[in-house]
Amino acid sequence: MAAATQVFPAPGRCLQWMEAHGLTRSQAVTRVDGESRWSSALRRCFDIGFAGMAIVLLAPVLVAVAVAVRLDSRGSALFRQRRVGFHEREFTLYKFRSMRLDADPRGHQQYVTALINGGADAEQAPDGGKDLYKLAVDNRITSVGRWIRKWSLDELPQLFNVVLGHMTLVGPRPAIPYEVAEYPTWYLERFSVKPGLTGYWQVSGRSERTYEEMVRLDIEYAERRSLGLDLSILIKTPWIVLTRKGAE
Repeated sequence: MAAATQVFPAPGRCLQWMEAHGLTRSQAVTRVDGESRWSSALRRCFDIGFAGMAIVLLAPVLVAVAVAVRLDSRGSALFRQRRVGFHEREFTLYKFRSMRLDADPRGHQQYVTALINGGADAEQAPDGGKDLYKLAVDNRITSVGRWIRKWSLDELPQLFNVVLGHMTLVGPRPAIPYEVAEYPTWYLERFSVKPGLTGYWQVSGRSERTYEEMVRLDIEYAERRSLGLDLSILIKTPWIVLTRKGAE
């Protein structure tokens, strides 16, 4: 990571390192550092309005997916997981459950740890194809789970995270605590803004990118962040999802 440190020298805004599992602050944040009160208020109003409208319009889809998940396998339709967000605060992220209840997270943890640390075994997914974050061959996933992941429907409950203020519509992907525990210091700059439902990385190739490239895109977004850029990313997202560009 020496080269990465040269490109992103420890910025003044970079947060002091702490163990991810020691984070206990969970309150929602209403304003992002460096953003005017007017921009922050406008962004928050847009988040609530857009996410609230999407929840109402997509209610039949939400119900249908929840029913399908419950009928397909034992367990709740919703999956709750601790994630690390703005200023390294932990919050509970909501997704539709796509895995069996007895799914062991250790395989994914080892895979992501290898990605972050540049392990050679992480350059290729188990089936020989390149992938980022998701194991290409993962027997923990249910049949319905595989389908909702294919079309990103498992992410829809995060609209409620947006309404609650834990997330915003556009921002970096919310990280899992065991990922953050492996981060070099300069990666922490991605926590200078709230995590998002979609983001710069998602519309820039997703799984075609390496983990470090994803972090660089997140930091670039944080530095260039504007309502205009957010709108551009939001407009591109449906096409990316429908065409599954960069999804596998």
